[in-house]
Amino acid sequence: MKYGKPAIAALLLGTSLIASSCQERGGIDGFFPKADRPITPEIVKKMKTKGMATSAPILARIFKEENVLEIWKETASGRYDLLETFEICKWSGKLGPKIQEGDRQAPEGFYTVNPYQMNPKSDYYLSFNMGFPNTYDRALGRTGTHLMVHGACSSAGCYSMTDEQIADIYALARESFKGGQKNFQIQAFPFRMTPENMARHRDDPNFAFWQMLKEGSDHFEITRVPPKINVCDKRYVFNRIAEDEKDFRADKQCPETTTPETLTLAYAEKQTKDEKAFEEAIRKLAFKEMVKANILAAQGASATGGETAFASVQAEAAIDDDAVTRSPGEIPVPQKAPRATAEPQPKKRGFFAWLTGAKS
Repeated sequence: MKYGKPAIAALLLGTSLIASSCQERGGIDGFFPKADRPITPEIVKKMKTKGMATSAPILARIFKEENVLEIWKETASGRYDLLETFEICKWSGKLGPKIQEGDRQAPEGFYTVNPYQMNPKSDYYLSFNMGFPNTYDRALGRTGTHLMVHGACSSAGCYSMTDEQIADIYALARESFKGGQKNFQIQAFPFRMTPENMARHRDDPNFAFWQMLKEGSDHFEITRVPPKINVCDKRYVFNRIAEDEKDFRADKQCPETTTPETLTLAYAEKQTKDEKAFEEAIRKLAFKEMVKANILAAQGASATGGETAFASVQAEAAIDDDAVTRSPGEIPVPQKAPRATAEPQPKKRGFFAWLTGAKS
């Protein structure tokens, strides 16, 4: 059969489009079902560099405010190291736990993903169920179903990734299950559990809940091993060892337990350091609020919205850690700026000159 020039051009164009489509997925989806897609060579290279076997166990950490999902993986030492950080495409709701079905809140807490929770035929490319509600959630009467990490970049209470990202995450989980990992842990936090972030959110109604989550986060930061998690007295407890695991009852008083001495000492040391950092962060925040109020007072009632917003940004950006060491008595309270008149006005002092008390 002979083809004319138009037919040949159309055939070449079709071939080009097919190649382009395959290239968007690295040429992988044309050869493998999406749930069987291999781990990408780039990630395999990272694993080798960090001393991780392809089949080694994983752990996932989610931080809402920072908008990231991290995959940690066990190294040859038995401790976990950060393998890959994915920017979350979308998550719904606000900072805080999921309470009830329909509140469109993405969960916070400690969850477990088993092989049966993996969904290779998801309507959202690929997905896995986070395991909400867990034992803690149920003890508090919290409700909700089908809370997922999935693709398609669309969320109604889930953590949504791009299709490319969920393909990578799914492949890492799949290979870990093949390697013998029975389940992997997801730690979902409102933000990175630093003393500074805790200080910023100290007035939030969820603060006590977040303090509890921070303990689990701290245990992982110290040991770099997924913490043993139990629920008793309607709260999470971490790395507690009881004579009988059945003694942990979500709605009952916690049983007598022990914790490894080295962990107890390390955690106490971290708590002491974090408490000092927390108090210092509060002091700095109070100082910044005071200076911000001074700047806004100087603008006066006649200040425009734009001027007020600019002054607010000035207050946040211009104060360094050294300035915070000054006592409140050293911070001048500027007077209301004079209204413009026909008479020439003195040259206005710059913000830094005012802050330091320097003369113009």
